[in-house]
Amino acid sequence: MDKTSLRRLLESVAAGERTVDEAVLAIKKQPFEDLGFARPDHHRALRQGSAEVIYGASKTPSQIRDIAASLLAGGERTVLVTRMSPEAAACTEASLPLQYFPEARVGIIGVRPEPDVGGHIVVATGGTSDIPVAEEAALTAEALANRVVRLYDVGVSGLHRLLSHMDEIMSARVIVAIAGMEGALASVIGGLADCPVIAVPTSVGYGAAFHGVAALLSMLNSCASGVSVVNIDNGFGAGYLASMINHMEAAK
Repeated sequence: MDKTSLRRLLESVAAGERTVDEAVLAIKKQPFEDLGFARPDHHRALRQGSAEVIYGASKTPSQIRDIAASLLAGGERTVLVTRMSPEAAACTEASLPLQYFPEARVGIIGVRPEPDVGGHIVVATGGTSDIPVAEEAALTAEALANRVVRLYDVGVSGLHRLLSHMDEIMSARVIVAIAGMEGALASVIGGLADCPVIAVPTSVGYGAAFHGVAALLSMLNSCASGVSVVNIDNGFGAGYLASMINHMEAAK
């Protein structure tokens, strides 16, 4: 249940289409469902503005399918699954409407919403190898009803590629900068943009990159103002936070 469905429920009571007791029952039975292995949170959107997201890693295909089915039955129109395996996708799409994106390991179940705010989010990568993480961020933001502009392979080894997209960068409400190796892209973009920059270090790189630790430390030590950093390879976290910022800006 989200704010829109709650408002409709209350309006139906005001219009005499439902009794107060019926409305109370509808709200009381909604908070969560006990599936034994999971308790899907049906009031997450009401409290936080967005529905519960399923983290697919370490869950069985049938668990992912059943959690998603519970969320849809509870009134959610869109269910996002991250770190979803091909096996889980095959199991889920047998009974639920699924769009699966194997490169990002993301599944969108139900309706893929249209953008409901005017601004846009830029998702930029240092290199092509960072695209799987970038797609997780972009698809997360799109599943949360944002318009996303993708700028891929615009890293510092060829800075002119980034500078050719200054219009998109300077008009963005929030930018997600994704890079491995030394992670310099976030600082460069942070020095060009007047909006928040969310830096995502990736595990791309050779030995001394330490599976993304070098990029993480570089981004944490950025001298550019307005740069925040999420965990290594956490495209979902960046996309979710970018959506929150975009919607907060739209509400002003």
